[in-house]
Amino acid sequence: MTTVNGGHCNTARTIPVVILLLALGISAGLDAYPVLAEELSARDILNKVDDLYRGTSSQGKMTMEVVTEHWKRTLSLEFWSRGKDRSLIRILAPLKEKGTATLRSGSDLWNYLPKVNRVIKLPSSMLSASWMGSHFTNDDLVKGSRFAEDYDFRISFQGMRDGQDVVELTCIPKPQAPVVWGKVEVVVRRSDYLPVATRYYDEGLRLARTMAFTHYRELSGRLLPTVMTLVPRDKPGEKTQIAYDEIRFDVVLSDDVFSLRNLQQ
Repeated sequence: MTTVNGGHCNTARTIPVVILLLALGISAGLDAYPVLAEELSARDILNKVDDLYRGTSSQGKMTMEVVTEHWKRTLSLEFWSRGKDRSLIRILAPLKEKGTATLRSGSDLWNYLPKVNRVIKLPSSMLSASWMGSHFTNDDLVKGSRFAEDYDFRISFQGMRDGQDVVELTCIPKPQAPVVWGKVEVVVRRSDYLPVATRYYDEGLRLARTMAFTHYRELSGRLLPTVMTLVPRDKPGEKTQIAYDEIRFDVVLSDDVFSLRNLQQ
């Protein structure tokens, strides 16, 4: 890993890791699976889920609560995104972590640590690392991977489950995809294809974590699940919850927003 401090490059320690998948004899091109009554294909549904909080560009604020066996903390965050490969997330509070930020620009991922005034460049393998001690990964936060591009997929269930009419898609990582999961299941509401849950399995196809989507309401003219709760399978009682406080879509964001100079603001 490479670090940049005051314009000088240094070797630095890495940060923790995570990401993607596999299922039962499924081959590529499974988006050809029969379309639903509402005429969205499996690919359309996955793109809708991936772009739900993004649009052409987006900017907003959210609150992240991390609960572990030994501690609990709450972070206030601001984020910006443009396209699928430009993202910036900055901590606004608490004061001791204010200014800490993560930038994705193209295929590069950077962290800025204001306490030591250091920018750290992460290799792509670090996309799966834990972000700021939470149960989310760097990739979760900067949305580096996409289901329809990095996975083969199929609709694996349609119908009533737990009193809700849902569609479930099973996603298997492509051989060269930069993901770490063995399989991912995406469950959406059949009525509007908004996500209900995403289940992530490790390479042994054991359930590793579950993301639940709740509190559906309109933000910036778009109906969204505004709370996401990530629960690791192997850590009972632990969770990371993100609540969107505000979000704007299709805002004008210049290249400077996603620059190393702005990362250190």
